[in-house]
Amino acid sequence: MTDFLVKVDDIVWGVPLMVLIIAGGLLLTIRLRVLQTHKLGLALKWMVKNEEGGTGEVSSFAALCTALSATIGTGNIVGVATAVCAGGPGALFWMLVAAFLGMATKYTEGLLAVKYREVKADGKILGGPFYYIERGMGHGWKWLAKLFALFGILAGLLGIGTITQVNGIAGAVQEVFDPKELHMVELGFLGTHSVAIVVSAIVVALCAALVIIGGLKRIAHVSEVIVPFMAILYVVTVLILILTNITRLPDAVVTIVKGAFNPKAVTGGAVGAMIVAMQKGVARGIFSNEAGLGSAPIAAAAAQTNEPVRQGLVCMTGTFIDTIVICTMTGLSIVMTGAWQQEGLVGVKVTNYAFRHGLPFNNHVCSIILMLCLIFFAFTTILGWDYYSERCLEYLTGGKKAVLQTYRWLYILAVLIGPFLTVSAVWTTADIFNGLMAIPNMIALFVLSGIAARETSAFFAAGKHKMN
Repeated sequence: MTDFLVKVDDIVWGVPLMVLIIAGGLLLTIRLRVLQTHKLGLALKWMVKNEEGGTGEVSSFAALCTALSATIGTGNIVGVATAVCAGGPGALFWMLVAAFLGMATKYTEGLLAVKYREVKADGKILGGPFYYIERGMGHGWKWLAKLFALFGILAGLLGIGTITQVNGIAGAVQEVFDPKELHMVELGFLGTHSVAIVVSAIVVALCAALVIIGGLKRIAHVSEVIVPFMAILYVVTVLILILTNITRLPDAVVTIVKGAFNPKAVTGGAVGAMIVAMQKGVARGIFSNEAGLGSAPIAAAAAQTNEPVRQGLVCMTGTFIDTIVICTMTGLSIVMTGAWQQEGLVGVKVTNYAFRHGLPFNNHVCSIILMLCLIFFAFTTILGWDYYSERCLEYLTGGKKAVLQTYRWLYILAVLIGPFLTVSAVWTTADIFNGLMAIPNMIALFVLSGIAARETSAFFAAGKHKMN
C-alpha cells in the first residue's frame, strides 16, 4: 500500500503541479506588482487591528488565528525535517521561494473569498474556493467547485487535518515518556504500541471533541488564545538555539543555497537531482503554509470586514509567519546541528535531535519543549481543519445538520486512530490530498487573477488604506 501511495504521490506532486503552483504565484506576484514586499508592513498592522463596522462571524484577527491554527502544525516541525532529509538542505531554499510567491497567492485567495462569500439567512457566512469558482468563473464551473470541496473533506479527514497531526503529537510524547519503548500494549489489528502513544491518542481525541462540537466560534476563540502563545514559544526557543550556535550559521546558509542548485555537492549523491530538492521543498512548503490549496480562504470568508483587499493582506501574513519565519527557523536548526545527516532518524526525531544538540539545556528539557510546541501546533491544526472540511461538506450537502454531526464524530475517530498508522503512509496520503485540492483552486486563481488585480488597484487608488 505504501509503495502504491508513493507512486500516486509522485504523479500528483510531479512537475506539472509544481509548475502550476509556482507559475500561479509568479503570475499573481507580477499582476499585483510584488505586493508582498511593499504592502507587508500594512498587512502586519492590519493583522492585529480589526476593521470597525465590518460584516462577518468573527474578527479579522480571529479568522487569521483560525487559519494559522490550521497552517502552523506538524508541517513546521516534522514536515520541514522530512523535506530536508529527503531533498537535502536545498529543499529549504525552494520552500522559501515557494512561500514568497505563495504570499501573493494567499492574498488573492483571501480577497476572492470575501468578495464572493455568501451570507445565509441565519447570519452564517460561507465562502472559499467553492464559491469563488462557482460565482467568479460562472455556474458552469460548479463541478470544479464540488471537486474542490470533495478533496477538502478527504484532506481534512484522512490527511493534513487529523492523522498527520496526532501522529506528530504521539511521536513527541513517546520521545519524552517512553523513548526506548519499554511499556508496550497489544491493540489487536492495530499492532503493538507504546502506552504513551495510546494515552496521547485518547487525550487528544477527547480534547478535540470538546472544542469541535462547539463549532466555528469556539474553534476561533481557542485559536485566538493558543496560536499567539505557541508561535512566540517556538520562535523564542529556536532563536536561543541559533544564537548559541551562531558561528555555524554562515556555513548553514551556504549549505542551503548550494544544496538548492547542486544537491550532490552537499549530500554526496544520497539525494538525486535538483528536481528532488525542489519537489520536497515545494510540497512540504505548501503542506505547511497551504498557499494555493484554498483552505485559508474558507476561514477568511468569515472575517468581520467589508473590504476584500484588507482581508487579503491579513491572509498574506499567514504565509509570512508560517513559512518565512517559523519553517526557516526550523530548517536552520536542523542544518546547523547536522540533524539531517543522522541515519535512522525520521520525522519529529530529526527536530528532536536538533533541539538536543543545539539548545543549552539537558536532553530531557529539550524533548519536553519540543513536545509542548508540537502538541500546541498540531492540536490547533486539528481544530482548524475540522472547520475547513466541515465548510466543504456544508457546501456539498446544503448544510444538513445530521450529516455534519456524523462527520464530526468520524473526524474525532480519525484523530483517535491516527497514531497507530505508519508515518510514511500518513505523510504520503496527506501530500496526495493537498495536491488534489490545489489543482481546482489554482485553476480558479489563474482565471480570476485579473479581478484580483483590478480590485487591488481600485482599493489603493481610492486611498481606502488610509481610512482603515
